[in-house]
Amino acid sequence: MSDKKIKTYHRFLDEAGDTTFFGKGKINIVGNKGVSKSFIIGMVKFRQPLEELRYEVKLLQKTIENDPYYYEVPSIQKKIAKRGFYFHATDDPPEVRKLFYEFIKKIDCSFEAVVGRKIIELYERKHNGKETEFYADLLSHLLKNKLEMGNKLVLNISERGKSTRNVVLDRALRKATLRFLVNNSAKDVKTKVVFNVQNHITDPLLNIADYFCWSIQRVFERGEIRYYHYLIDKISLVVDLYDKKNYKEWRNYYKKNNPLTAANKI
Repeated sequence: MSDKKIKTYHRFLDEAGDTTFFGKGKINIVGNKGVSKSFIIGMVKFRQPLEELRYEVKLLQKTIENDPYYYEVPSIQKKIAKRGFYFHATDDPPEVRKLFYEFIKKIDCSFEAVVGRKIIELYERKHNGKETEFYADLLSHLLKNKLEMGNKLVLNISERGKSTRNVVLDRALRKATLRFLVNNSAKDVKTKVVFNVQNHITDPLLNIADYFCWSIQRVFERGEIRYYHYLIDKISLVVDLYDKKNYKEWRNYYKKNNPLTAANKI
C-alpha cells in the first residue's frame, strides 16, 4: 500500500456567450440582438496561494463599493444592494474593467479556452438539439488533457442553470475520458476529477475566469482584440473547436505563435 500523499489541484472555470440557438417556433436566432454567435468555456490555473488571492480580490471589490466615484453607477449599486459588488466584465464600467485587468496582469496564472461556434446543423446532429449536450461537449474538450495529471483535480465551475447539474458535468467527464483513451490507448486515466459548482460571490476567483472569457468573446463576436492582447502572455491556448476550415495543421489551435486576430470574428 502506497504512503504517497494525494495532492489536490484547483482550476476555475467560467463561460461567455450563451447556448441559445432557437426562438419561438424553432426559428434560428443565433447572432440576433442579445444572442451570441459562439459559446466559450475557459479555465484558469493559479500559481500562487489561493486564499491570499481571494483576499486580494475581495479587498479590491470593497474598494469599488466604498469609492464615491461609483455611487451613481446603476450596475454597481444594484449588486451592492443585493449581495455585494463583484467583478463581471459585461456589467462593469470601463474604469472598473481597466482596474481589474491591471490586477489580473500582475498575478501568476494561465488561461485556456474552448470556443464553440453555434452552427445549427452541427447542433442538431451532434448535440441532439440540446443545450446541455452542447455545453458538455465543449467542457469535455477542455478536460480531456487533464486526465493524466494524477492526484485530485477540483474544478471550481461557475453555476449555469441546467448546464452545471451533476448529470451534465458527469456527461462531460465521460466524454473527456473516452476522448483521452481513444487518443492515448497505452495510457491510464490517473486524475480524480471533482466538480465544485460555485458562483461569483462564493468564490471571487471566478471573476478572473470571467474576465478572460469575456476577452476571448470580444474577439469572436466583434473582432475586438485589445483585451485579448492585453492578457495574451497569460493565455496559453484557445481552441476554435468547430472551425473546420482551419483543422489542417491544427490552425484552429491558437497560441502565442499563432495568435487570434480580428479575422477570427464570426
